[in-house]
Amino acid sequence: MTLYLDLSALQSVPVANLNRDDLGSPKQVRYGNALRIRVSSQSWKRVIRHGVEQDLGEKAARTRMVPVKVQQALQKAGWPAELAAFAGAQVAASAGKKGIGTEKAGHTSVLLFLPEAAIEELAVVCTEHREALEKGLKAQEMAKEKTKAKAKAKEDPGQLLPPNRIETILKRRTASIGLLGRMLAELPDANVDGAAQVAHAFTTHAAEPQRDYFTAVDDWLGEAETGSGHLDTAEFSAGVLYRYATVNVTDLLKNLEGDAKAARTVLASFAEHFLLSLPQAKKNSTAPHTLPDLAYLAVREHRPLSLAAAFETPVTSDIQGGFSRPSRTALDVYARNINRLTGERNRPFHGHTVIDPEEKFTGLGQAHASYHQLVEAAVDTALPASGTDAEGQQ
Repeated sequence: MTLYLDLSALQSVPVANLNRDDLGSPKQVRYGNALRIRVSSQSWKRVIRHGVEQDLGEKAARTRMVPVKVQQALQKAGWPAELAAFAGAQVAASAGKKGIGTEKAGHTSVLLFLPEAAIEELAVVCTEHREALEKGLKAQEMAKEKTKAKAKAKEDPGQLLPPNRIETILKRRTASIGLLGRMLAELPDANVDGAAQVAHAFTTHAAEPQRDYFTAVDDWLGEAETGSGHLDTAEFSAGVLYRYATVNVTDLLKNLEGDAKAARTVLASFAEHFLLSLPQAKKNSTAPHTLPDLAYLAVREHRPLSLAAAFETPVTSDIQGGFSRPSRTALDVYARNINRLTGERNRPFHGHTVIDPEEKFTGLGQAHASYHQLVEAAVDTALPASGTDAEGQQ
């Protein structure tokens, strides 16, 4: 049996541009024949990952700069710049059977996702094989001195570092890699099926970007000079977002090699940062630092269940003009109907917390006073502290 932790939240976000498209406009989606403001899963997933890594004290990096970072580490250790750069390129060239391609700036042709500590380990491997690297660099330089036709066949020094060892280092995982996954076609054995899935957030109601014409004053203009030092337009949006994510608890436990205690820590951290995080785009000019006014968590068996369809018909404002309360009501009504259809089966836990404790919801499970209490109750159900695993076995 597979267990999932489903997380839903309703969050009112004021003037903001949390996630921009290629033209700098807030992203949009048409849903239920109405335009909505959208925030991509990638932008929210990144801030959640950083929060989880900070909690756990183990950082991973999604980067193309592994060769450059290895080069910098070796130069710091006293290596000549040219040899250090060659060694960094060899780290990529020696990864797996065919290696990973690099570009002129020394970046890998694909993004890697690995623990930050891996750079130090890769530098150690280079140090242990420094003699082979020196010979390879010398041979490459000699080949370049020959005619271009001959050099073309001889410039590639091949793999001078042990491929299996380089691959082992690049395959290392952190908890966040086990949580969010990793895909690398060049090293298939390094692939990790992530336990977490994060949906694109969207407004529960019709919403469109709005334009802001702004100016900046030049503080040193003369008294006789008028006008602005800069003027431009930008776009922003506002609205109530429905947010959803789910964690395959069984897969998380598997990715963490059966360590139930670590899985509890990671699951609780993910849930907390799902609720408390916010993408940071344009934060200095908008400061949209709100929190969800409703959070709903459910532990489900067999399959996850998003409640996004509660807003396929866009919510309309209440008599006071707000969308938050009608959105909470719509979510509760939809959840009640889903509970009826499923017969309340395959759901060991569900509960919620809400900004107004006087509001009563019959479709969202037991009310909890705080995010912390809600998360704790859900995690205790999914991964009991006694050591029982996600399939109910000791």
